Amino acid sequence: MAALIELNSIHFAYAAQPDVLRGVDLRLDAGERLCITGTNGAGKSTLLQLIVGLVTPRQGTIRAFGHIRQREPDFHEVRRLAGLVFQDPDDQLFCPTVAEDIAFGPLNLGKNKAEALAIVDAVLSQLDIVHCRDRVTHKLSGGEKRLVTLAAVLAMEPRVLLLDEPNNALDEAATERLVEVLTGLPQAMIMVSHDAHFRRHIATRTLRLHDGRITPPPEARCQHAPKKQ
Repeated sequence: MAALIELNSIHFAYAAQPDVLRGVDLRLDAGERLCITGTNGAGKSTLLQLIVGLVTPRQGTIRAFGHIRQREPDFHEVRRLAGLVFQDPDDQLFCPTVAEDIAFGPLNLGKNKAEALAIVDAVLSQLDIVHCRDRVTHKLSGGEKRLVTLAAVLAMEPRVLLLDEPNNALDEAATERLVEVLTGLPQAMIMVSHDAHFRRHIATRTLRLHDGRITPPPEARCQHAPKKQ
């Protein structure tokens, strides 16, 4: 079966800087919840942005949903099919109310107002945050904002979710709720997370981004190390 997303020999550098990514290979298959860990500045967020074409690799191939993606128009479809949830919800929520934020995507995809509002109600119910529907977005709690940004992405009916530190700044109760929500979704996912406890509850597979390359995480290497006699 073809991968949903496949990166081959990806190299990337910001202007006048050394390479952040130095030959990254990555594959996401249907049904996977792939977690990426690594130190600050390792390029984890950059990796997600490359997948949806927000930045461009210096070298290598991006294949998404069966097609090689190179030029800006190639990524228009990718951005509909792969929903990116940013690390900071305030970077993503910009409408006055929750309902307006969630309806924005469907309306831009050509849905009429009634269709868009039906989608709003459906995703709010799916995430059990109907009580947030008419609230002002900037007055939400951190956990509520995180779920609303997820709802806004789900309203676009993506095939893949790209989540950048999804439990960042959430308390234990909000994190547990997010784990429950994410593990109940059918979409394949790539998640960036520093939180080993969160990864253990979410991931079907975990990789580490280190020195510009993808490797197994330290805990996986320890599990497979030969036992001392």
